[in-house]
Amino acid sequence: MSSNIFTASERMQKVQSPIIADIAALIKKSPGTISLGQGVVYYTPPQSVFDKITPVNPSLEYHLYTDVDGITPLKSAIANKLEQENNIYLNKHRSLVVTAGSNMGFMNALFSITDPGDEIILLSPYYFNHEMAIRMLSCQPVAVNTDIDYQPCLSSITSAITSKTRAIVTVTPNNPTGVVYSEDTLRAINKLCRERGIYHISDEAYEYFTFDDVDHFSVASIVDSEQYTIALYSLSKAYGFASWRIGYMILPENLLMSVKKAQDTYLICPTRIAQDAAVAALQEGRAFTNSHLKQINSVRNTLYNELQNINDFATTPDSKGAFYFFVKLNTALSGIQLVEKLIRDHKVAVIPGETFGATDGCYCRIAYGALDKETSEIGIKRLIKGLKKIIG
Repeated sequence: MSSNIFTASERMQKVQSPIIADIAALIKKSPGTISLGQGVVYYTPPQSVFDKITPVNPSLEYHLYTDVDGITPLKSAIANKLEQENNIYLNKHRSLVVTAGSNMGFMNALFSITDPGDEIILLSPYYFNHEMAIRMLSCQPVAVNTDIDYQPCLSSITSAITSKTRAIVTVTPNNPTGVVYSEDTLRAINKLCRERGIYHISDEAYEYFTFDDVDHFSVASIVDSEQYTIALYSLSKAYGFASWRIGYMILPENLLMSVKKAQDTYLICPTRIAQDAAVAALQEGRAFTNSHLKQINSVRNTLYNELQNINDFATTPDSKGAFYFFVKLNTALSGIQLVEKLIRDHKVAVIPGETFGATDGCYCRIAYGALDKETSEIGIKRLIKGLKKIIG
């Protein structure tokens, strides 16, 4: 019998390794490392979340499956939030599905709109899980470069559209760059999708994380865009809900059954107790997240100022959203080589740019939302010192 029979599928072998897990493995080999890598927030969910779930009531039947698309109280809370904050209204042309995070929403969307060989346009540098998901479904990610400030270029996007294109994906506030796309830009991309008969997938997981009076625009609020616009949201960042795995998606009504088929197959339903916790979080509202933005912005300003002090070899656009900077470094090292040196020799971790599709030089993503102020200051000092030692 051939030894090649028991191997992973060719499809999965084309998918890149999960970088967060890879970096975590490197960190374990270097105890005491401070991570400026993973995109999580420093705070926990609101106390009302724990108050909601601590006295577990057996009559609520947490042990049973719920509706595939989410429990009614949570869907009602989300619908209210969408109307009040995003100017998005559910109607006969548009549906809502609760998901296990926005990554699942993206997979649901791909299952529903693509066939093997189809193309999905990503704006580079892109969110690595999006690229991975596209390859898992035997589709082709088409990376379109953004400009020097990581903003979309409409002419480049237009040129990338082919007969196989099924969707254009935008992520704003952006992971990994932290930039925020303007309303005019998003309207132009959405209009292009309508004209070309393709979907616009809008990932808005970081909608609350904008700074310096920059506003986020919700694509699904565009009038008459229901038939081709899919919007993805998450509680992971806003409410410190990362491992609770609750998100939601807004989608055209005609895709609802396809999404239900997908979600029922690999999830059945989001965890009931997490859905109840999400109701409590949404009742706290955006004010909860806003109460933490001042500290995150303070760390952001400190980090940006320190990066400007090494701008002779580090180029850092002043991003106004999410909690990332995407830095280009003037070195012959690859991103992963740089990261390995930072972890091993300076006990600070970032994420290499290659995983986001940035291969024309050495890049790294720096996340500044996960640490308290004191620890972040130590991490920033280690990072700047390490970069000066390795490159400067």
